[in-house]
Amino acid sequence: MNLIAARNLQALSLGFHIILVCFGVAFPVFVLTMEGLYLRTRDELYRRIARRWTKAMAILFAVGVVSGTILSFELGILWPEFMGRYGDVFGFAFALEGTSFFVEAIFVAIYIYGWDRLKERTHFLVGLPIPIAGLFGSLFVISVNGWMNNPTGFDETNGVVSNIRPLEALFNDFFWHELVHMFLAAFMVAGFMTASVYAVAMLRGKRDRFTKVAMIVPLTIACLVTPVQLIVGDWAARTVTNEQPVKLAAIEGLGSTEANAPWHLFGWYSDGEVHGGIAIPDMLSILAYHDPNATVQGLDSVPASEQPQAINLIRFAFQAMILIGSGLALLAILHLWVWWRRRRIIKGKWFLLAVGAAGPAAIVALESGWITTEVGRQPWIVYGHMLTSEAVTDASGIPVVWALLGVVYLGLLFGAIWALRRLAKSPPEPEGPAPLIGSVR
Repeated sequence: MNLIAARNLQALSLGFHIILVCFGVAFPVFVLTMEGLYLRTRDELYRRIARRWTKAMAILFAVGVVSGTILSFELGILWPEFMGRYGDVFGFAFALEGTSFFVEAIFVAIYIYGWDRLKERTHFLVGLPIPIAGLFGSLFVISVNGWMNNPTGFDETNGVVSNIRPLEALFNDFFWHELVHMFLAAFMVAGFMTASVYAVAMLRGKRDRFTKVAMIVPLTIACLVTPVQLIVGDWAARTVTNEQPVKLAAIEGLGSTEANAPWHLFGWYSDGEVHGGIAIPDMLSILAYHDPNATVQGLDSVPASEQPQAINLIRFAFQAMILIGSGLALLAILHLWVWWRRRRIIKGKWFLLAVGAAGPAAIVALESGWITTEVGRQPWIVYGHMLTSEAVTDASGIPVVWALLGVVYLGLLFGAIWALRRLAKSPPEPEGPAPLIGSVR
């Protein structure tokens, strides 16, 4: 009972926080892009958008601080055996993450307060450490997740950890592809979600230049990274094939080891095979090894106790990620092509509808990818070393905490939505700078 409740509680917290991480990494880049365009062109519109987005950045950062703090406590409270045995191995990464967070918080505060108080170029330069610190903060957390999937940098004998090598643990084999994959996902989620807000506004008849520019810039940035994500996804899949073949078998629902393995679109996994799906011959072998005759390891290669249990959840999450990612890539290519050829967005209501749907779709793809990675690793919390059931706390009351935190997250969600909607309805920023008392402009 504790195991299920603890996993659900951790999933709730991570699923909520990961969206804010995307905005923490990418949204400051959008703000600085607008401010940079203002400094280069002296077009007041860019400055007005940057100032408006700075307020949104502050709201999202504040909500992320709360959810991130909750996550930090959960790791120690829900998984004491995990933290007790392996904390010294990945503690270095968490220490660096904490340092990155404080640097980010300091410069966020200076940047927000510095509008009209600092010289224009100084203010822009003060903002540069924000996305850098946000990237490094997420980098170190991703490193820990990569380590959980591919543990290295230590020796272990009879449950006793020794000879710890922090840098080896930090830069594990899963680190690089997870970092790039998450970095690109951050720009996709933040870019498409921001653009979708303004696309909906345009569908409602708001066609002023402010709205168009505020949609085009994040949309174009998201579209630039989306096709690259397909290549990185193939890199990640091949790494999983080599290091976690059982996870690959769960993703496909491959019950038995076989050559010329097919890939099934849709269908239901039961009794060791997929029923009702559309089978594409040899495709899994091609995707995994780029060889149609390759042998792919099935779930039967390990005992039932070491196999992921939620096979259909893993399969559907992976396929949702792939299908949505492919759709976003198609949208990205169409937008970039038309913009390159004609220097304008695609005309037609269908395009705005597609952009409006792209934001929520990107979040669904993000959550689906996270489910594939984390649920697919089960039943291991540290792959091949510690089962999740061995790491969980034996304290009572977790279901009560789950309910309480559910209320907290709902409060944070509705609070953020209320604040962002109030910001959207507030009067636009003034056309020109309005220095405040103490300004050094």
